Amino acid sequence: MSLGIEFFVHYAYGILFLWVLVEQLGIPVPSVPLLLTAGTLTSAHRLHALPVMASVLAACAVADSMWYFAGVRYGGKVVRLICRLSLEASTCVRRTEGLFGRHGGVTLLFAKFVPGLSAVAPPIAGQSGMPYARFLLYDLAGSTLWASAYVFGGRFFGDFAKRFAPLIHFLVRFSVPLFALMVLAFVARRIWRQREFLKTLREARITAEELQTMVADAKAADLHPPFIVDLRHPLDFLPDPRVIPGAVRIMPAELEAQCALLPRDRDVILYCTCPSEETSAALAKRLQKLGVSRVRPLKGGFDGWRNAGYPLVAYAPELIDALTPELLKVAAVAV
Repeated sequence: MSLGIEFFVHYAYGILFLWVLVEQLGIPVPSVPLLLTAGTLTSAHRLHALPVMASVLAACAVADSMWYFAGVRYGGKVVRLICRLSLEASTCVRRTEGLFGRHGGVTLLFAKFVPGLSAVAPPIAGQSGMPYARFLLYDLAGSTLWASAYVFGGRFFGDFAKRFAPLIHFLVRFSVPLFALMVLAFVARRIWRQREFLKTLREARITAEELQTMVADAKAADLHPPFIVDLRHPLDFLPDPRVIPGAVRIMPAELEAQCALLPRDRDVILYCTCPSEETSAALAKRLQKLGVSRVRPLKGGFDGWRNAGYPLVAYAPELIDALTPELLKVAAVAV
């Protein structure tokens, strides 16, 4: 057996704990290849499934509890921090907040299977006020499902491979390079997806300065200003319940469902609080496919506008006269 495998077998449970802990703390080092490797080695009785599972679950519990209490204390700030570390930022905050709004703690049962969702689910659970005992119960159940899928998937593959001696010999001889290739493939795929998303985003977004100029020019010419939509989730809205002047608050799903009511004669500007404007950019892309061609995400989102020193006002939907009655009803429901 190769030196690399001998080293891994000797320190396997500690390596599993530390590797999964680091990944769950937000560092993009995929642990799925390691779980598959550990599962494969259990079929050869080099490792034991129960300690493997215990190591993984302990790491998940420690990391997720840390993020849960960070979410309780710091709220949206820690969520945005994790999103910046993630290689799946385009799927980060808004999807998780929406799932928690619809399913509550059940979201934790499948969160670890979804890239991006796993990282931000614990702090959003803390931010939403979920009791810790309930969080830990759901989190351990979800971690068990996730770890079992890959550990016992590797075990099944190992049992299958034992029937073919040449295959076992190949796996043992080249196990370390194969593991390294799996890790690199996971990371490369995530980086490529994120780069493609950011490339699309850079081509579409509008800066705070450009929006301010656009609003001022429309006012000076007595024209309709841009149609500005605040996409922030209620959890993000509570710390600073102000909006860009003239903005209307509508949840992403409602806006997409009612896209036919959006104006076509002016720009539609979307903003949120996600790092790199993930929610507004993703929604803008979907709205464009539905025929709303003049839709753009705001660079920096709400924080970018506020940090630039531009005005913010208390949200007053009764003062907004730029909406159709149907869309105003949608906005009222979203609030």
